[in-house]
Amino acid sequence: MEHDLYNKRGFLAAVLFGLAAGPVVATEGVNPDAHEVLKSMSDYLAESRAFSVSADISNEIITQEGQKLQLNGHAVLLIERPSHFRVTRKGRFSDAVLFHDGNKVTIYGKAMNAYVQKDVAGTIDDAINAIERDSGLNLPGADLLLSDPYKALTSGASGSGYYGTAYVEGIECHHLAFRTPKLDWQMWVKAGDEPLPMKYVITTKWMTGAPQYSVQLSNWNLKPDIAADQFTFVAPAGAAKLEALPVDETGEIATMQEKK
Repeated sequence: MEHDLYNKRGFLAAVLFGLAAGPVVATEGVNPDAHEVLKSMSDYLAESRAFSVSADISNEIITQEGQKLQLNGHAVLLIERPSHFRVTRKGRFSDAVLFHDGNKVTIYGKAMNAYVQKDVAGTIDDAINAIERDSGLNLPGADLLLSDPYKALTSGASGSGYYGTAYVEGIECHHLAFRTPKLDWQMWVKAGDEPLPMKYVITTKWMTGAPQYSVQLSNWNLKPDIAADQFTFVAPAGAAKLEALPVDETGEIATMQEKK
């Protein structure tokens, strides 16, 4: 899946000790250290049976007057492989919850008290693909939830770089950067024996103003307590079932008043 506007057991020794202490800049071609760290992160996430994490999201837009604005949101994710997830998102105008119970995808817009459902039997990969394809919702960063994040993240990559270590929320991280024809993106991966992604920034480089979409991740829990009904959607009283939810120009669920 290319970006849209969008192990523990097999942990590599290079991530612990073998990478260069200073920045290694790769303006062209592939940097093996960057791919090594990314692969270890991908394997670690893919082998985690379940996890929860919080995400602070910043989405830049450019107004018709040329002003750059940053729109901020928050999400909480609960994942149980291979086929269950729940994502609670708080955006500009409305709150939304996305569910997959292994058989159905449900998107519920709290502000409208309305929801849509689609039969999608299968894995988390199947559900995410269906949401992005059919709903119009903007899900940059969803690559991290897939069964093979490395494959999705490196799809179309024309270059990569490893830029040493830096700190995100006081945590030492490996700084990686990758390039594709349309997008540049960066990843900060926690150093040590838990190679978790801590920050992810996507730059739409050929759009005026080069707006960025960033996700900062925190409160990782690889052994969450999961109730039996955690992934089951029960429609609230008076909730309307719609064919589709209105989505604004930023890819967030809009209120009905906003769409008029």
